[in-house]
Amino acid sequence: QVQLVESGGGLVQPGGSLRLSCASTRNTFGVPAMGWYRQTPGKQRELVATINNGGNTNYADSVKGRFTISRDNVKSTFYLQMNSLRPEDTAVYYCYVDFPFLPTATWGQGTQVTVSS
Repeated sequence: QVQLVESGGGLVQPGGSLRLSCASTRNTFGVPAMGWYRQTPGKQRELVATINNGGNTNYADSVKGRFTISRDNVKSTFYLQMNSLRPEDTAVYYCYVDFPFLPTATWGQGTQVTVSS
């Protein structure tokens, strides 16, 4: 069974930074896509950032220029560096991986990010 373990969430003041990590129990070499979503109560899950096997990235307009997604296939871990955080970034952040040998995406357990003074 493949698992994704998230870490790095917490409480930060506006303008601050956090780095989220998502560690996979399976090797991520060759995985075509992985990324981060976020969700707030009463709203649909929102795509934040994705990265493919070629290192190409995609970001939600609301986080462009502030968030950076990266992957380390040697450690089977990928990251979301979040800078210049705003109160509207407050959400539960979920990582996912599209393993080619599984029919559906694998999701992390979620980590809370709260941006507040």
